[in-house]
Parts: sequence; C-alpha cells; structure tokens
Amino acid sequence: MKNNFGTNISMTLFGESHGPAIGIVLDGLPAGFKIDETRIASDMEKRKAKGKISTQRHEADGVQIISGYFNGYTTGTALTILIQNQNTKSKDYASIQYRLRPGHADYTAFEKYNGFQDYRGGGHFSGRLTACIVAAGSICRQILEQQGIFIGSHIEQLYTEKDESFAKDYESLVEQIHAMNQKEFATINEEAGIKMNAIAEEAASQGDSVGGILESAIVGVPTGIGEPFFDSCESILSHLLFSIPAVKGVSFGEGFGFASMLGSQANDSLYYDNGMKTKTNNNAGINGGISNGMPIVIHTCIKPTPSIFKEQDSVDYKTKENVKLQIQGRHDPCIIHRARVVVDSVLAFGILDLWMSKKASEGLV
Repeated sequence: MKNNFGTNISMTLFGESHGPAIGIVLDGLPAGFKIDETRIASDMEKRKAKGKISTQRHEADGVQIISGYFNGYTTGTALTILIQNQNTKSKDYASIQYRLRPGHADYTAFEKYNGFQDYRGGGHFSGRLTACIVAAGSICRQILEQQGIFIGSHIEQLYTEKDESFAKDYESLVEQIHAMNQKEFATINEEAGIKMNAIAEEAASQGDSVGGILESAIVGVPTGIGEPFFDSCESILSHLLFSIPAVKGVSFGEGFGFASMLGSQANDSLYYDNGMKTKTNNNAGINGGISNGMPIVIHTCIKPTPSIFKEQDSVDYKTKENVKLQIQGRHDPCIIHRARVVVDSVLAFGILDLWMSKKASEGLV
C-alpha cells in the first residue's frame, strides 16, 4: 500500500472524500523559501466547483499548514497540509454500498481492500483528494517561478469542440500561459469556451457527462534535466499525470501524430541564436528523456466523469446479482476545467524534483 511519490522531494497523500480531512505531506523542500499563502488560495479557487457544469458539493478548501512552516518560510522539515471536509452527504452512498458504479474503482477497491475501504464518495479514490495536490503544487510552482520556470494549461478540446493550440513562438506562448493562469475557464479562444460550456450544460441536462483534452506547456526549463531511461522527463511526468483520477491518456509534443510523419518531418532541426534552439518542437523539448531547453508541451486526456444520472447495468458485489443502478447525489457533468490546475500542480512537482536532481549532481562537480 503506497501513497507517496518523489526522489529529492516527496509527497504523501492521505484522507478520504467523506472523512474528517484530507491532506498531503511535502518532504525535502529547501529551508528558507517564502510561501505566498494568497497564491495558494488563488490556485485552490481554480479547482473549486462553480456554476452549472460542476458538482453542487461546495467546500471552503481552507488550507492549513501545520508543520514545516514558520514565520512565513519553509523550515526544511516535512511540510504538512490539512484541508477539512465540511460538506459531505454520506447518506447518498449508503444505499449503493455494494452496487458497483460503472467507470469507478468500486469493484477494484473491493478486490484490493476486501471490503474495508471507505466507500463514501469514492473514499481515497476520489478526485476530492486532488485539492491537496493543488495546495502542494502551488508551493512547487512558486519555487519554480523564482527560477524562471512557468506552467500553464488550457482546454484544448471538450467533447467535440476544440480550442486553438498553444502558440509555437516562445514569446506568444509565455503570454498565453500567464493569461490561462488568470482564467476560470481556460480557453485561448473565448468563443470556443462559450461553446464548451453549452455542451457541458447540455450533457448535464441529459444526466450525462463529457471529457476532453488539456494542452499544457512548461517554459523556462533548463537543459539537462531528466535521465535517459526510467527517470526520463516523460516517464516521471506521465507517472504523475496518470495518478490523477480520470486521466486516461498522455502524450508529448506530436505524440501519436508521429505515426503519420516521416523522419524528415518529425526531426527538430537545430540552430544557434544566443543558445541552442530547434526550428520546430515536435519532440516537446525532450530528447533521450532529457530536457533540451525548448518548451515542454503535453496533452492529457480526461475521461467523462463516471458519476452520471442515467440508469446503468451493474452488479451487487455482496449478492453477485445483476442489478440496475441510478446514482443520486451531487456530481460533476464535466471536470476538465477544474482538472487543469491539478495537471499544472503535478507537473510542477515533477519538474521541481527533476530539477533538484540536476542541481544535486552539479554540486558534486
């Protein structure tokens, strides 16, 4: 049973959706870093449920830092974050305790934990725990931004509606990242965002849900971070991304588009202009698992929210009878607009951990 990740810094996630609190421990942070709590609150706000296309479970999500933090600065010891659960309705789940929800981890949880798991609201499997990841990721992002590294995402696609892609030129991309980080519903094209909202609202009115794709960009990453094989930039970042509930696909740069390209098209030609650069960025700023200084561009597929109000076929785990299931309660018809800050947060943790490995090796030379 393992709930932690990281090498130079590590995070340990704990709690359940309807338990008293959820939390995360960040261990290995440098001492003396000033934390902007206002920034944490701002990042938490991006994840909150709002409007018709989000769950009506509204949590305050007040972040309490109870260790590793003193007089506004990190102390170098384990930094522990707590977030109280204050708006739970566990009775919504009591009647379907053994009725396995399609698309959820109910069946696999029974098989792994032998019925001792907290089933309310998905328990430890719930997207509720991503609130802790956002709080921890906000701290990681603040550290990275002091080093000139910035991260941002936009909704590239929601169901069938598509947004513009991130700009290819560096200056425009940086501007877009900063703009996306100020938006509640992050699309580059405002009209696409309006259409996406309408699609999500229509799905909700039908008792259904929609998913989509996030495009993320990381700029300012120095060259030489990552390892050739098991701890490559791609393997570390994709490991973290796949740890987010509902993520079912991750690709870098052209990704699966490479399958329909020739080598002469796929290769990124090199040139020198106040530093080494590439004329294209098909490989997403990574060669051989190691950063080359160009923007790291990632596409993350978020599946439709599995909690839908349509009647579905299921099984009662206890009696092994085939049953009909109609979920009640408060659920998101769409989570992609809330998931983008979670994606940004795990990317920040992964890049910070990889960057610290590079700094540690440089210190030995």
